[in-house]
Amino acid sequence: MSGFSPEVWQAIALSLKVSFWAVAASLPFGIFVAYALARWRFPGKGVVNGLVHLPLILPPVVTGYLLLLTFGPQGPLGRGLAVLGLEVAFRWTGAALAAAIMAFPLMVRAIRLAIEAVDPKLEEAAGTLGAPPLWVFATVTLPMAAPGILAGAVLGFAKAMGEFGATITFVSSIPGETRTVPSAIYAFLQVPGAQPAVFWLVALSVAVAMAALLVSELVAARIAARVRGR
Repeated sequence: MSGFSPEVWQAIALSLKVSFWAVAASLPFGIFVAYALARWRFPGKGVVNGLVHLPLILPPVVTGYLLLLTFGPQGPLGRGLAVLGLEVAFRWTGAALAAAIMAFPLMVRAIRLAIEAVDPKLEEAAGTLGAPPLWVFATVTLPMAAPGILAGAVLGFAKAMGEFGATITFVSSIPGETRTVPSAIYAFLQVPGAQPAVFWLVALSVAVAMAALLVSELVAARIAARVRGR
């Protein structure tokens, strides 16, 4: 099995697809949750913050099992989606859902730090000029927090690319349907002579992770400089 065999390309293409939709679908929710945690005061805020970060603490297999119970063929939401002709268990959409949930805490944390770095006085000044809260958020908060949003999206994408435990528990490892890069690495390790494929997939995973960390560090340094310059 060559390093650039169809199986390898298939796993890479599927991982890119899953990671893109995982970030695209969860980013608006991530921005909303990050803003709520950074700016709002409400009862149960600590509980919400804990629930957001719970996937980072729970074993990924547990998260995948909970997804299977909820969205599986016999799960409450799974049965509801089936009525609408939608299925996520053992489908690439389920892999995207699992990846989004696992990446969500990293995304929210990066965006929250960026929003907290925005000077509230700038938002208050815009408000005193008659701008409604939504317009203040869109024209002041969002542009200034853009680097953190980018960092959160990049970290989320990298986490989605590397997600294994929750994905394989929820959607298994079906070639061409749910076999992403991590599950392909695991599958190829069981095949004699598949080391070239494993090498290329591991190299890709390391490259994506390092790129995400570098972007995250650069953005963090920029936000820290902005805070010091207040």
